[in-house]
Amino acid sequence: MPLIRQHNLSCTIKELARQQENPRNTFSKEAVVDHLRRKHPGCPDFAVSFFSEEIARKEWQGATLGKAVGVTMQSCLRHQMTDYETLLLNGMDREEARARVQPRIDAMLKVWRKKPKSKNK
Repeated sequence: MPLIRQHNLSCTIKELARQQENPRNTFSKEAVVDHLRRKHPGCPDFAVSFFSEEIARKEWQGATLGKAVGVTMQSCLRHQMTDYETLLLNGMDREEARARVQPRIDAMLKVWRKKPKSKNK
């Protein structure tokens, strides 16, 4: 086998081995919705729809569904529901800004993990 072809073959084998170590996962929108309904029953319908679409359209290298949900929820809440970006724009470093907004994110997620109270009382 010529050297070039052997090199390409070894690169292909290395790439396949790497992909097996860190497989790219995709999750259906339905699977994400089911996960969110079970693990975050208090999550509003609009948020379930948004998160499920965000997660289903991406490839998640080596991530479980739970990890993909956690990463997406944390990121979206940090950027859209806190003053994180304003803190960065005002010169705060990333780690400090994340630490500053994390209690608010944790509070939202805590509420969403609880089953909503019935309205028929």
